[in-house]
Amino acid sequence: MKTTPTELSWFKLSLLHFLYESHPELTNDNDLLNTRSDLAAECYSQAIKNGHSHHEAEELAVKELYKGLHFSKHDTLVTIIWNEFPGIIPLEEAKEFAIRFLPNAVPVFEKYKMDDEFAFSSEFNDLYTELTGAIEIWLEEHEL
Repeated sequence: MKTTPTELSWFKLSLLHFLYESHPELTNDNDLLNTRSDLAAECYSQAIKNGHSHHEAEELAVKELYKGLHFSKHDTLVTIIWNEFPGIIPLEEAKEFAIRFLPNAVPVFEKYKMDDEFAFSSEFNDLYTELTGAIEIWLEEHEL
């Protein structure tokens, strides 16, 4: 019996790459991948049927694909590590450290209502400060 690999749509591949870069904790969420990529494909198809150009249809579909994912806990941690701890955590290790540290940061993140615009809110600075402190405490406790 011959098996064929699962075919991935452009939308699914695009979302998977985005999750890998900015939300690594979600890369194995097949429901999210399937639901979002199907929704984006349907949005694209409907936009074309409604007379939109391919470019306009793609913009609408991509908006649906990434809705609610623009703010990234992982990217926030990486930015803090790059900005505040470059002498302690080498820049090339920041992404891996952020992945390992994220479970420790959950209590801090849970204090905030995050959406796509959160990085531009006044509360973001409070989050940034709290996370910086949490990382500093963790590094001291682990003698790094």
